[in-house]
Amino acid sequence: MSKLNRDGVSLYYEVHGDHGPVVLLTHGYSATSQMWAGQIEAVSKDHRLITWDMRGHGQSDSPEDPTLYSEAHTVADMAALLDEVAAEQAIVGGLSLGGYMSLAFNRVHPDRVAALLIIDTGPGYKNDEARAGWNKTSLRTAERYETEGLGLLSGGSAERRTAKHSSAQGLALAARGMLTQRDAGVITSLPDIKAPSIVIVGSEDTPFLAASDYMAAKIPGAQKAVIEGAGHAANIDRPEAFNAAMMAFLSGLAPVGS
Repeated sequence: MSKLNRDGVSLYYEVHGDHGPVVLLTHGYSATSQMWAGQIEAVSKDHRLITWDMRGHGQSDSPEDPTLYSEAHTVADMAALLDEVAAEQAIVGGLSLGGYMSLAFNRVHPDRVAALLIIDTGPGYKNDEARAGWNKTSLRTAERYETEGLGLLSGGSAERRTAKHSSAQGLALAARGMLTQRDAGVITSLPDIKAPSIVIVGSEDTPFLAASDYMAAKIPGAQKAVIEGAGHAANIDRPEAFNAAMMAFLSGLAPVGS
């Protein structure tokens, strides 16, 4: 359990395991690193697992400046975490917003990505109107955190209901700056991905089933795993099946630097 200072913003992270390739997992919007508790034992046996709280979330800082929340800041935070643990490359992945940010990270730092774990995630939108609809919903979420506070978490999926945050305003700012999307850069980058990839989705995660099919088709050589009976938090809803799918993928990867 450590803190990394990123230009005055303190980021909480944990390192599990002391050998093997590095795996960097990023949580979903309004969740925290604790959502990965059920994966720590399985992954850390043969990997160094890094989990962390994005800015505005959990035990990381929630700066008051709205300009400090963005896709670019998040990608830079991820790179700084890898630098902090002296990892030139990592297996990078996450759930929902964390998966989207993993794709964004690959777009900026493809040389640092040994493999991708894309979990219950969407890749964004090519269509401006569809993106505007997503952004409208994201801004409405920000407004609800500003007016209703952290009690809003109780109505979310499993990774949100179990999350502990210090600031509803931090979540609101993260929704405005990180959950909203500016362009089609991530979705159009899918055919250029060279890292081995797996797309994992819960069978009951209806809003993300089509997106998962799309990513599995567009990312060259991507594998796909459907976790039966799982919703949006597939790793929490069905941890044994999820871990089996993830570890089968990890065990099939060529060795990477530790």
